[in-house]
Formats: sequence, C-alpha cells, structure tokens
Amino acid sequence: MGSAAAWRLAKRGLDVVLLERFSPGHANGASHGSSRIFRLTYADQVYIEVAKEAKALWAELEESTGTTVLTVTGGVDHGTHPHLDDLKANLDLAGIESTWLSPGEAAERWPGMRIDGRALFHPDSGRLNADRAVEALQHSTVVHGGAVKHDTPVISIKVIDDDTVEVRTDETLYRARRVVVCAGAWTTKLLGPIVHLPTLTVTQEQPAHFVPLSSDLAWPSFTHAFDVNSLGASEFYGGVYGLNAPGEGVKVGFHAVGPVVDPDERDFLPEPRQLAQLQEYARKWLPGVDPHKFSPISCTYTSTADSNFILDRHGPIVIGAGFSGHGFKFVPAIGRILSDLASEGSAPDARFSLQVERVTS
Repeated sequence: MGSAAAWRLAKRGLDVVLLERFSPGHANGASHGSSRIFRLTYADQVYIEVAKEAKALWAELEESTGTTVLTVTGGVDHGTHPHLDDLKANLDLAGIESTWLSPGEAAERWPGMRIDGRALFHPDSGRLNADRAVEALQHSTVVHGGAVKHDTPVISIKVIDDDTVEVRTDETLYRARRVVVCAGAWTTKLLGPIVHLPTLTVTQEQPAHFVPLSSDLAWPSFTHAFDVNSLGASEFYGGVYGLNAPGEGVKVGFHAVGPVVDPDERDFLPEPRQLAQLQEYARKWLPGVDPHKFSPISCTYTSTADSNFILDRHGPIVIGAGFSGHGFKFVPAIGRILSDLASEGSAPDARFSLQVERVTS
C-alpha cells in the first residue's frame, strides 16, 4: 500500500521518499510471493467500485513497466452459505459478469476441485504476483523522481503542526508536509502514541502450497463458504480460499483464524492442529492435489473488528491500515486514495474513517 501511494504521489510530481523497513522481497509481513487473489466479488458496492478501479490501475502499471502482475484465470465462489446470493446480487447491480454453475458443470471445468452445492463463476478474477507488483510500483516511483530506501526502519514520527511532520530513522531526520503510514502489523506500535487508532489485531496465518497431481489441471481462484449444514463445516475453520501459484503449488488457506502475535516475536512455525485441518480440507475438497505433499507459508493479517480498512488522515499523518487479509487486490486504488488524502484530508467513505465505531463483522 505504501509503495502504491508513493507511485501515485511521484506521478503527481511531488517530492517523495519511500522508507521500507526490510529488504526487497522480504517475507516478514502480509503480502509476498507469487499469489494473491484478484476478484470483483463483494457483497458491497463500495468495495466493488474500488476493485474495478484497481483492475484498471493494475493494467496501467503493467503497461508502463512492461511487467505482468495480474493473470486472469476466472474465479469461483462455492458453498451453500447464503452469502453467495448477496455476491451474485451485487455483481448484477454493478454490471459485472457472473453465472451460476452446477457441481457437475464446475467439476467438468475444474476436475481438481470438489464443488459444495453450487458455484458462482466470475470470469474477470485471477491472481496477482505480489513480489512483482511491489517491485513494479517501486520502479515506477523512481522513474517518476521518487526515492526508495530499503532496510530503513522508521524509529519515530513527530507532528510539528498540521503541515509539518518529522520522521526519524537510524541515520536521517526527514521533515515533510505529509507522511503516509502503511506499516501493516507495526501500525499500532508506530502510531499508537500519537493517533487514536481503532483496535488492530495482528495474527499469524498459515496457508500452504499443495503439490498438484497433474500440471494439466486448470485452477480458478476460489473461495469456499461453509453453511452450518455443509458437509465438513464443523471440521474446518469457516471460510477457505485458494488459487494456483505456478511453480509453488495450489495455495490453500483459512481466513483470519491464526493466533494473535507480536510482529517482532513471530516464530513463523505452523500450528499443528490448523495444518492438519488444512490437509484434511485438501483431502476432502481438492482431489487434484496431494494432501500429504505441501509447503506451509507464514504471513500476518492486521485486522479491524469489522474487516473494513482504515483510510484516513490525522493532521499531517495519512494512514492506511487494517487490510484484514483481503486488501492486496485493491493496492493501486488504495494508493490513489492515500495520495488524495495527502492533499484533501478526509476518509473517502465513512466506513474507512478513524472515527467510525467498529464492531465485529
């Protein structure tokens, strides 16, 4: 998110310095590797519109950098949960193509998957390469005159007045009109003393890459929403997501179920019970993978109580946080929103405000 904000601000001709805590391609945060889901399927028109903008901006980034970031594979949401009806209704309202498929029709297209009840197919969905995307955003930032500094943790932020803020690293003191903070799991540690933030819960999540049984199988990006009456609903952690990550395997994960962690004290080790349930899910619902051959992944979620993002400004500090495990698809559009906040000042929608009362979704 910070790289996207730097990209948009540099394109506007502003003097931009992007400070990155870690080295390029690190695996310490939420978004790394070759696979993140891109989709327009939300039961909320605001998120659909932001996703539509992001799709256009991903294409702009690809064209300007000669990099392929988004691969369209089509997407499937399946399960007997009534939430799928809301998805379909909102896609129809937004004029986005989608269609219901029977389990047999879906199995014919994607024999590596077992469909639970029904499938909502949306052809515009796919996968994003997170490492490649961040690299392209930072490259374009430099092309447009910005500076990118890795291995440069921010030690402190000090507000001088509404148009002056000081940012201190180990070696340098920066003075600027605005600072855009997208610190992920470190947001509360960095901003807690100076900004009244909603509660941000940091969890360590552990999807895994499963080895496919055949390289010829086609895979959509997918989610599986269990109803209480679905086969296996009592055995698994609610929602499941997945997609193919070429060269790594079929990525499968549970959504927002990991243990709460301090980002500076993570052990990066899989939790045995959750890992066993991932294997059991793969055995029951993914006949196209070997449930015994897999590589665990470790990442963090930084979540708000209602899973809505924080996109707002406090004095000279612009804040992007709480992306709650579903934010990466929106990255370039969030960058545009954050760059607007740097000049215009208030949250683009009340749900993203620092002031809104957030309750568990």
